[in-house]
Amino acid sequence: MELQALTAISPLDGRYRKQLEELAPYFSEYALIRYRVLVEVEYFIALSAQGIFPLDATLHAPLRRIYENFSLENAQTIKDTEKITNHDVKAVEYFLKDQLKSLGLADRLEWVHFGLTSQDINNTAIPLLWKDALQRAYLPKLAATLQSLQQMADSWMNVPMLARTHGQPASPTILGKEFAVFVERLHGQIKLLMEVPYAAKFGGATGNFNAHHVAFTGKDWVAFGNHFVNEVLGLKRMQFTTQIEHYDNLGAQFDGLKRINTILLDLCKDIWQYISMDYFKQKIKKDEVGSSAMPHKVNPIDFENAEGNLGIANALYEHLSSKLPISRLQRDLTDSTVLRNIGVPLGHSLLSLKSIEKGLGKLILNNAKIEADLEANWAVVAEAIQTVLRRENYPQPYEALKALTRGGEINANTIQQFIQGLEVSEDVKAELLAISPANYTGIFG
Repeated sequence: MELQALTAISPLDGRYRKQLEELAPYFSEYALIRYRVLVEVEYFIALSAQGIFPLDATLHAPLRRIYENFSLENAQTIKDTEKITNHDVKAVEYFLKDQLKSLGLADRLEWVHFGLTSQDINNTAIPLLWKDALQRAYLPKLAATLQSLQQMADSWMNVPMLARTHGQPASPTILGKEFAVFVERLHGQIKLLMEVPYAAKFGGATGNFNAHHVAFTGKDWVAFGNHFVNEVLGLKRMQFTTQIEHYDNLGAQFDGLKRINTILLDLCKDIWQYISMDYFKQKIKKDEVGSSAMPHKVNPIDFENAEGNLGIANALYEHLSSKLPISRLQRDLTDSTVLRNIGVPLGHSLLSLKSIEKGLGKLILNNAKIEADLEANWAVVAEAIQTVLRRENYPQPYEALKALTRGGEINANTIQQFIQGLEVSEDVKAELLAISPANYTGIFG
C-alpha cells in the first residue's frame, strides 16, 4: 500500500499531517540526511580554514549550496547508496565525494569525514535539527499560547469567582488571577528550558581525537573541535565523551518539555471543568457536530484532544530522558533508534498547543453563572468574618462561624442576621456587613 496521509501508520503523518508538516524539515528522514550533509560540508570547510589542506575561499559558497539546495532527489540518491553500504553516514560521505568531483576537487576527496566516526556527525546533526525545531516551530507556538493566556488573565482581572478546594466552595478568587497562575508557571519552565545548552559530541571514535592526533600531532584538535561545534555550528561541545554524546542536557530538555506539558495538562483539565460548570460557553460553528446522537452538545473537544496528546508526549519524553543517558561502556547502538523518535513527542506537544489555542479562541465568559455561584455560597465569607473577630479578641469566633455555616441554608440574610447579633461595635459590624462573596477576593501579584 503506497504511503500517503490515509495509509500512514502514525497519526502524526496521517490524520494530523497538515497540522504538523512544519516539523518535516527537522524530523523526517530527508531532514536528518540534510543536516548530516550540512555538518560534513562545514567540517570540510573548517579543516581547510585551519590549514589542513588548501581550499580556495571562492569554493565555500558552492560547497554550502550542496546542503542549502539539498533536494529529495539528493536524499534518495543517498538512500540508494545506503542499500549497498548498509551504513547511513557512509552513504552521505560517498554522496559528498561525488559532489566534490563536480566542483573540481577530486584530489581532496579523502578530507571528507577525515578522522571522524558516525557519531561525530549524528551527535552534531541531531542536536542542530533539534535546536532548530524548538526555536523555529515549537517555542514560537508556545509563546503564542502564553500570550493568549496573558491576554485572558488581563481581561478577567475584575471578574470575581468562587474558588474550589477539594472540589468544595472556598474563599473567592479572581478569574484573571487563576489564568495568571498558569502564565507564571509556564514562564518559569520556559526560562529553565532555555538555559539548557544544546550539547554535542565531536571527538573521533571514542572521544579522544585519536585519528586526528596521530595524523597531525602538533595540532590542537580540542581547540579546533570547540571552535567548530561552538562557533560554526552554534552548539556546545562536551569536553569528555565516549563515542557518543552523553545526552544529559538533551534529557534535561525532555524533562523541561514534560514539565511544560504537565502545566498545560493542568490548564486543560481546569478549563474543561469550568466549561462543565457553565462558567464558559463555547462559540458555535454552524456545520460542526458535537455528538452523533445528541444535537444540543458542544463538547470541549479541543482541550480533550490536547490532554490526550500531552499524555502521549510526556510518556515518550519520560522514556527518552531516562534511556538516552545510559550506554554500555564506550557505546552501544540503542541510542540510534531512539534518537530517530525525538520528533514524535514534539509533534504531539505542538499538536496539543494548536488544540489549546483553538479551544481558547472559542471561550465565551458566562458572567451570569459565575455571579450566581458566588451569590449561592455566602458561607465562604465565614473565613473573613471569623478573622476580623479574632482581631477584635471576640471569644471563639471560629467555633461560632462553624456552628452557623454547618447548619441550614446560608445566604446574605443569614450572614447579616448573624453579624447584627454579635457583641461588637457598630463600626466592626459595618465592616463585616460590607463583606460579600463578590468582594472577598484578597490581593495578589
